Amino acid sequence: MRRSILMASQSPWMREHAPRFGFMRRTVTRFMPGEDVQDALTAARSLSTKGLRTVFTHLGENVALRSEAELVTQHYLSLIDRIRAAGLGTEISLKLTQLGLDLDPKFCYDNLSTLLEHTPPEKTLWIDMEQSPYVDVTLELFRRARKSHANIGVCLQAYLFRTEKDLDSLIPMGAAIRLVKGAYNEPAEIAYPVKKDVDENFLHLAQRLLSPEARRARVRAVLATHDRALIAKIIEWAASQGVPKDKVEFQMLYGIQRAEQIRLAQAGYPSGVLVAYGTFWYPWFMRRLAERPANVLFLARHFFSN
Repeated sequence: MRRSILMASQSPWMREHAPRFGFMRRTVTRFMPGEDVQDALTAARSLSTKGLRTVFTHLGENVALRSEAELVTQHYLSLIDRIRAAGLGTEISLKLTQLGLDLDPKFCYDNLSTLLEHTPPEKTLWIDMEQSPYVDVTLELFRRARKSHANIGVCLQAYLFRTEKDLDSLIPMGAAIRLVKGAYNEPAEIAYPVKKDVDENFLHLAQRLLSPEARRARVRAVLATHDRALIAKIIEWAASQGVPKDKVEFQMLYGIQRAEQIRLAQAGYPSGVLVAYGTFWYPWFMRRLAERPANVLFLARHFFSN
């Protein structure tokens, strides 16, 4: 089922037609507060009253025109200003294919540099990780940008076999790293196909990110999972190793495990919420369905009620 959903997320016909279906639009509101940036800002204000941090992402990927990538860059520049004006501590997360990576890596890097120069130094600008063919170039541009901008972070995916080796090079840099399980349709030759194995590797990589070596290097470790059993294991291990609570940072999606997000924040763990917005939500939404079977049931209820 997961593989079928991920294949559907790549269908051009579905991308064009699915957002028109009422039951799809009603379901997606569980995972995002709205399509407009003002919806995201309103959600961030509400979440901050509960002690929750926020990260914004403007949905979109694989832009095909330079003019479109330039518009995305201008949008994020404006967003940084609006976040500052609102007095929010919100950070930003983006995909390099939004900034023109498919068109020209140099063009993409120039857009990324513009955004980094506009980002306050105390806030991290996050680079999302995309499908496996983009990993090498994403890490290459990340390393290049970090030489002049310490406030850049990158996402790594626990389901890829290569990720532990990538950590070997990133931890000594003191990089900011957001660890996720992974949500793309990857072949079994390069990624763990079984959830149990992905969970075990996520725990192992989380321990690496919270290790004495990583803490000495001042790695910022963000552990992005909704799996409460996995969260409990990480917290238990971290406590046994004497890892301070403020170094064990969790992040989840808007609308999922809200009670757990608040519980973690109240317990003293930095707890963040990824708030997505924008009209290009179909492929992102389908990947969210593929991550958790409960999300598919949620969609089915809206379909039959429709």
